Formats: sequence, structure tokens, C-alpha cells
Amino acid sequence: MSSSLGQHSCTRPFILAILLVLSTLLLFYSYHANLNIPSFARFFQLNTTLSTTPSNGTVKPEDNPTDNPTDNPTDNLTVLLIWTWPFGVKFDSNCSVFGIEKCLLTDDRSLYHTADGVFVHHRDIHADFIDLRKIPRPWFQKWVWMDMESPQNTSPIPILSNLFNITCNYREDSTVRIPYGYLQKRNASEPIVPLPNKDKLVCWVVSNWNNQYARVQYYNELKKYIAINIYGRAFQKPLSADALEEVVSSCKFYLAFENSVYKDYITEKLFRTMMFGSVPIVLGPPRDNYEKQIPADAFIHINDFANPKELAERLHYLDKHPEEYRDYFRWRAQYEAKLSGFGKEHACKSCSHIRKTRSPEVVSDLTKWFWG
Repeated sequence: MSSSLGQHSCTRPFILAILLVLSTLLLFYSYHANLNIPSFARFFQLNTTLSTTPSNGTVKPEDNPTDNPTDNPTDNLTVLLIWTWPFGVKFDSNCSVFGIEKCLLTDDRSLYHTADGVFVHHRDIHADFIDLRKIPRPWFQKWVWMDMESPQNTSPIPILSNLFNITCNYREDSTVRIPYGYLQKRNASEPIVPLPNKDKLVCWVVSNWNNQYARVQYYNELKKYIAINIYGRAFQKPLSADALEEVVSSCKFYLAFENSVYKDYITEKLFRTMMFGSVPIVLGPPRDNYEKQIPADAFIHINDFANPKELAERLHYLDKHPEEYRDYFRWRAQYEAKLSGFGKEHACKSCSHIRKTRSPEVVSDLTKWFWG
């Protein structure tokens, strides 16, 4: 009897240990089977139609906004929520014109919790965006800051400094860089469009007049030495888009003067002048900044001359020497000048960047980066 009791005493701890291990394994398996790990990729397919009539225009917090992974995330769309349309102008969602696929642009704010990115135009920021900071932000979501004005003409909003992941801007060091225009290789099989006939020497179209602007001060000196044909709201001579092209193309030289001088701030004034067949005279960042975008012999920089009088003398000289004047158009044998698509191109290329770049990104200090 004592031998039997001893055997039971020895085996009891062993049996209990086995039961404990089996219970633990069963508990772990039950928990693991229901564990839902969120994915950084997209969560579900969305209709590719652009939403321009959101159901309520507001965002509501959700308990678990990111806990719906898909079986095949690489086939999903990348969704960019347009929080503020640039200057209130809406555009369609067809990004294929830029060679971009599987990107959806939408303004349906009910999709906030599942959108891969939020696109914000700085000059259209209102109180509703400030309130957005109070809503839980999905961990995978990237915010895009877009602005195409110079720092002088863009008011800083300090509370935005550490909110954004991506900058979309004309600057070369922007996350997604969209210049105002560019030169595109022309189709060699197509004939070069002849230069328009010229009946004016120098022209300038300006609407934003400020006596403190460098361009206004330079113009006031330059006009003492050469006749300048002036147009625009600043001179009570507004022009339609068609009339603008007609005027600029009829001028040998056009004053492509920027309203402020900042690194990389080279606007449509330059590229539009080249498109219309005139020689741009530029006032803006240094010459080497321009030469990163267009050939050195395609424009005249005011910094090439000691003063406005010397520039005027050069223009008079070129007016009398047509062969040298035509040298400024040699670039047309290889290129065509184009304007970027404002707003839509920025949104599409930002969406494409988000789709291709899954690693974390951050703009550590937007105020310092843009306003210095």
C-alpha cells in the first residue's frame, strides 16, 4: 500500500505540469487566431470616381480606424484626401495624364480614417483644418503641405510647423517638386513653329503693383532709357488669356519680373514668355538658378548689367541686329516650353510619392524650412 501511494505522489506533479502546458497552448492559439495586426498598406478597394460632394464634410473619430487589412494590399488604390482645393478650384481625379495609376483623389472627408494622405493648400487653410488636429490621426497617414507662392506672399502659421510629412512646392529641396514650368524635348519629326511677327520692342503685363517691389523700382528706371509697352490691371489695361498671348508674342522682349526674389521662385512668367515666342528679361533669383531650368542663352538677366541704362543699350543693339536676336531662340530646335498643371499635378504627384514611399517621412520644422 505504501508503495502504491508513493507512486501516485510522484506522478501527480507530472500530470499537473502536462495539463498546465496544454492549457497554455490552447489559450495562446485561441488568442492568436483572433489577433488582427494592422497593415501599413491600403485596407480596401475604393470606387475610382472623384467625390466632390461629401456626405457631411466632417470627420468623426473611430474606435479602430486602421484595423481592416486586406489580403492583397498591393492591388489597392492609394487615396489622397483633398482637404482644401487650391484657391477653391476643383479638378478631376484622372492622374493617368501624368503616367500615374492607382491613385484616387477625393474630397470626401468621411474617408479621412482610411486615406493614405491628406492634401492641404496653405493659402486655403481655415478653422476646420485647425480643428482636424484634434481628431486621432491614422498612424500610416501622411499629410501634404502645398504652396506655390514665395515666402513674402505666404503668411506663416506657426502651429503647422510639425504637422506635415511632405512638402509640395516649387523649391528644388521640396519632397515633391513641381516647378511652374519646364522645357520638354520636342518631337523631331514635327516642324518648328515659326516665330510670331514682332511690332513692339519691350512689353510688360502686371497686375500686382507695389512701389516697394524691386521689379517696380527697376521698371521706373528702365523706362527712362527705352519705351516699354505696359498692360494689366496695374495700368487699367487688363488682358484676357487670348489677348495676353497676342500681346506677348508681338514683343521682342518681355519683362518676366518676379514679385519677390527667393531661391527657386521662378514662375509661369518665364515659361509663358518662352511659349509665346518672346525673349524673357528676368528679375528674380541669380542667373545660375535659372540655368538649372533653361539654357543660359535663352534669356537675359538684369544682373548681367551694371544698371538699367546698360540693359536698355543692349536691347536697342539687339533690335538692330536681328541675327544676334534670333540666337536667343536656338533652344527651340530641341525643346518646347510647357506650364505645369496647377493643383491637379501637385495632388497626383503627391499621391504617387505616397504610394511609392512607404517609409516614415516628416517635415521637422516647416516654418524654418520655408520662411527661414
